Amino acid sequence: MKNFFKKLKDFANKKDVKISLKRYGIDAMSAMAQGLFASLLIGTIISTLGNQLNIELFKTIGDYAMKSAGVAMAISIGYALKAPPLVLFSLATVGASANSLGGAGGPLAVLIIAILSSEVGKLVSKETKVDIIVTPAVTIVFGVALSMLVAPYIGMAASSIGNAIMWATELQPFLMGIIVALLVGMALTLPISSAAICAALSLTGLAGGAAVAGCCAQMIGFAVASFKENKVGGLISQGIGTSMLQMGNIIKNWKIWIPACVASVITGPIATCIFKLKMNGPAISSGMGTCGLVGPIGVYSGWVSDISSGVKQSITAMDWVGLVLICIVIPAIVAWIVSIILRKIKWIKPNDMKLDV
Repeated sequence: MKNFFKKLKDFANKKDVKISLKRYGIDAMSAMAQGLFASLLIGTIISTLGNQLNIELFKTIGDYAMKSAGVAMAISIGYALKAPPLVLFSLATVGASANSLGGAGGPLAVLIIAILSSEVGKLVSKETKVDIIVTPAVTIVFGVALSMLVAPYIGMAASSIGNAIMWATELQPFLMGIIVALLVGMALTLPISSAAICAALSLTGLAGGAAVAGCCAQMIGFAVASFKENKVGGLISQGIGTSMLQMGNIIKNWKIWIPACVASVITGPIATCIFKLKMNGPAISSGMGTCGLVGPIGVYSGWVSDISSGVKQSITAMDWVGLVLICIVIPAIVAWIVSIILRKIKWIKPNDMKLDV
């Protein structure tokens, strides 16, 4: 029996099937977020432009892009797991079925089912003389069957968790504004995908607004707090790129994270309690912050959607003021002040936040 398990392990290693939290929880999830970005998110932006400029072509293109989300997510996950070509291409069908059957929690269903399908496909890949038939058949049959069996339940579970967070935020906007902004914001800076988490949980509404605030606070916070070391290049790469660039420096000195986290804690409840900022655009936008200005654009697309459905009368000056203050001005001021204090007491030393940009 011991020899059998050794052979099984050796075979799995040969096929690059290695169960790992980093592979599945970081690499696959981060890739899924990119797939979402390249389909649902960019499609929403193009569609919003089409609606605002009354360009039918943009509306059509955006619609096609949004409908391909399941396919894009699954293929991106397979790519991250280094799936062979036949497995990778077969994941298109798996992703479409998992996302469709998973409903509002489709992204989480795609994440789980695409990972399993990819690994099963890799195990059978090039093991027969009719690989061109066997590998896609096994990958697709396994993935679609699994989607039919579990995707609806995964979707319901994800929706339940997301709904619970949104309900709690509506009930306790101050406390949950702090918690959601801080946790989702920290997830954005960590080497995991805050965008994928928000998408998987369908995190929208007031909770989505808190998530936007927390993510923007991390990116703008680090951009401003580290301006002394990184100048304009760092301001741009972190402010509209990603605060994840600071992870190496955080490991060396965790205290450099304090200014951005304090900014998240402050902007979260301001978003939920004062400006009632809601993310009624795509859930993935809740976890993107100012990366490509996707967070603010998502809030704007939600306003446009609410106006179209009659929920909102118009976009007011207060809407714009709140969005700019929460996403840019307040986190910049808070992080800058806190970083000055921490530099004075030597918690942050020169070049602690230096980037190679």
